[in-house]
Amino acid sequence: MSSAAESGVVRTERVGSVEVVRLNRPTRLNAFTEDLRREIIAAFDETDADDSVRAVVLTGTGRAFCAGADLASGGETFVLDADDSGRAPADAGGQVALRIYRSTKPVVAAINGPAAGVGVTMTLPADVRIASETAKFGFVFTRRGLVPEACSTWFLPRVVGISTALEWTLGGQMVTAIEACERGMVREIVPADQVVARAVTVAEEMVAGTAPVSVAMTRSLMWRMLGASEPEVAHRAESEAIFRRGTSADVKEGVQAFLDKRAPEFPDRVSEGLPGHGVPRE
Repeated sequence: MSSAAESGVVRTERVGSVEVVRLNRPTRLNAFTEDLRREIIAAFDETDADDSVRAVVLTGTGRAFCAGADLASGGETFVLDADDSGRAPADAGGQVALRIYRSTKPVVAAINGPAAGVGVTMTLPADVRIASETAKFGFVFTRRGLVPEACSTWFLPRVVGISTALEWTLGGQMVTAIEACERGMVREIVPADQVVARAVTVAEEMVAGTAPVSVAMTRSLMWRMLGASEPEVAHRAESEAIFRRGTSADVKEGVQAFLDKRAPEFPDRVSEGLPGHGVPRE
């Protein structure tokens, strides 16, 4: 079953239990704007609140995924006003990256074409990236007099390793889909007309037969433990999570379904909140 809705510069479409979120500025190669920032965040707010959504696919409309920041303002594009206390304002790309990072549903990026600047860094908090044969990735910040953004100095080294992250960002390189796949940033490369369908399939495989609350907690634990100082931190967090999940209705159902040799019907809902699992939020 598929249904679609369009709102401004982001278009959403439901394919089974997967919500496809499309950047929808094809005449501008989906270049990043304040409207796009706001609507991407709103789309993820909606998917988190909807228990019928099990996973999210993020993609672009047209021949590009996202060309980076919209440069319509020329050299003034990155001139920003300080906040009320005189400090630097929050990076808009970082706000999107953090919202994707905090998603309670798995996220698969279907990179349908070129992705540069924030267009590539916003995909780094996704759990899986599928690239089309036409995709390429531009870490071009230093070539524009900028530095990486969207929390990419945290995400990129964790995805591809520090050496590759430095190579790509210091030199402001364009990276082919093949190289991105070889270095581990991209899971696989498919023809452009198959990238969204393949991403939906991968997303469905990640959640089939699973407890939504356990999926959300596992995703959070995995990402957060990347910054843990020692394995004992993970041990404490996992112990707390197992303790809380062990008495849940989901576990009772999961075990009984296994014994009965039937598909489980997990009753707990993400929208009702996640039990604490020993990993404090900032």
